[in-house]
Amino acid sequence: MATYKKESHYRSILKGVSWRCIATADTFLVVLVITCLNGTCSIDSAIKIGFLEFFVKLAVYYLHERIWQKILFGKEVKPKQTLYKTISWRILATTGTFIISGVVLEKFGEIALYIALAELVSKFILYYLHERMWLRLPLGRVRHLFSTKKN
Repeated sequence: MATYKKESHYRSILKGVSWRCIATADTFLVVLVITCLNGTCSIDSAIKIGFLEFFVKLAVYYLHERIWQKILFGKEVKPKQTLYKTISWRILATTGTFIISGVVLEKFGEIALYIALAELVSKFILYYLHERMWLRLPLGRVRHLFSTKKN
């Protein structure tokens, strides 16, 4: 089991960017598949939704990370805590996807709902795995990568 230690803001930002890269690729594919199944195959919509999600959800992700940082600090993080964190993120993120999809598609109908529901499943799994991977990365390594001091 990993113990949740205090993360730097820098690490939270990098973690957010790494997650957004994975999540945006998934969003692009989900939107493309859902729109194609609907008979409208829209790469344009997939790009717009992915682009908006990247920036909006990066900010929301950062705030979510900092809140969970306070909740889990100093505790042993078991898969159950990661599951709770995953569920809380999915509620925020899936709601965001539905809203962003509805805005881009100019309709809060079935397609926006299908996009949000499809992403609910795919990203639930991806987020959980991403979170467990980041728990294994030692703290402080990022600072050493960007350090100007030579040994």
